[in-house]
Amino acid sequence: MDTNIRNYMNQNKEELYQTIQELVQIKTIVGNEHEGQNYMKHKYEEIGLEIHEFGPDYEEISKHEAFIDSGIPFSGRKNLIGIYHGKNREKAPSLTLHGHMDVVSPDPIGGWTVDPWGGKIIGNKLYGRGSADMKSGLVANWFALKTLIDLGYPIPGDVQLHCVIEEEAGGGGGALACFEEGYITDGFISTEPHNLNVTISHAGIMYFRVKVKGKTAHAGLAHEGVNAISKMYKVFHALEELNKWRSENITFELYEQGSGQAVHLNLGALHAGDWVSTVPGEAVLECRIGFIPGESRKEIKKLIHDTISQAAAHDEWLTNNPPVIEWFGWSTEPWYQDPHHPFVKTFINTSENILNHQVNIIGRASGNDARFTQYYNKAGLCFGPIGENMHGPDENVDLYSVLEVANVYANFIIDWTENHKM
Repeated sequence: MDTNIRNYMNQNKEELYQTIQELVQIKTIVGNEHEGQNYMKHKYEEIGLEIHEFGPDYEEISKHEAFIDSGIPFSGRKNLIGIYHGKNREKAPSLTLHGHMDVVSPDPIGGWTVDPWGGKIIGNKLYGRGSADMKSGLVANWFALKTLIDLGYPIPGDVQLHCVIEEEAGGGGGALACFEEGYITDGFISTEPHNLNVTISHAGIMYFRVKVKGKTAHAGLAHEGVNAISKMYKVFHALEELNKWRSENITFELYEQGSGQAVHLNLGALHAGDWVSTVPGEAVLECRIGFIPGESRKEIKKLIHDTISQAAAHDEWLTNNPPVIEWFGWSTEPWYQDPHHPFVKTFINTSENILNHQVNIIGRASGNDARFTQYYNKAGLCFGPIGENMHGPDENVDLYSVLEVANVYANFIIDWTENHKM
């Protein structure tokens, strides 16, 4: 642990907090990240980083097996890379500190007690959409490298700061595009808000929708129609039962430590009917299913198809009009990083020295951009500040924890690039 780093950060923490505040005040809902990217570009330029910007090439990136099509056009959207060239870059290992600029919508606004774009600080918490997920992490990455540069540390290896688009929509045009463009280093860290835990695994995730056909009729002659809602309920109930069974029988310790439950089948959206006086002729149910290492996308697809087919088999209408299943959006295999890899072990050692307590290794039932490292045979992990209400009202981040994260990263840059040979 270098006391010069801690002293510098303590003396300049208001700059860190103000930068987070200013970034939170910029509305960067997924698909509209441009203004926030420009803000961080200026920050990267201020500390002398080599700037790279590029827009994803849909035709090329969509060929990758890990690509997820968000349905949001890439036109006018760019990823931002800031590169510090190490003093001994030919021999020293390199490092990526990664974050995403996009945030989810704050709607419904009525649930907030503060302005979601205000960046208001109350006590030691900074409030606003993206404050935790994950603009504070983006800024912590910058502040860690800025600290070393300002203190004149001769960093041996290259350090890349990645500021990407559309993580919230799958990361296809963001992190994956960066890897495919060749922005690959020997180690990768995503500063997601993981409460000062080291995350080395996350669940596989897939989205699917089920369409059930009914028969429309006037409400005054409803007996002549077939209500798609009531038929969908049979499918809904079967999927609810599957979720219950999996939650009780499918276990994975890392996910239980990080998320409390290893797997989830969320029945997230149901749409049916278009007029109150008409028997609904179609119902559409959209779902998200998570799965653990050892389960595959192929197996999960079969499980869902079999469950819905069995539900339909007990209903004459559904037997003759089988539900249609479509897979869309998120489709990722589980990610698992070997905790014994030198990258992870070194990070654990650094973080425990800085935080002065044991750091837990966990997994999460949600997804993040670190999963793309497995396709390039590189080590990756997630580590970030303490946050609350991500994707919900009154999202906030603990500012002291952000300062600690930046301190860990600054020391780790030295520990990783100075003490290892590639």
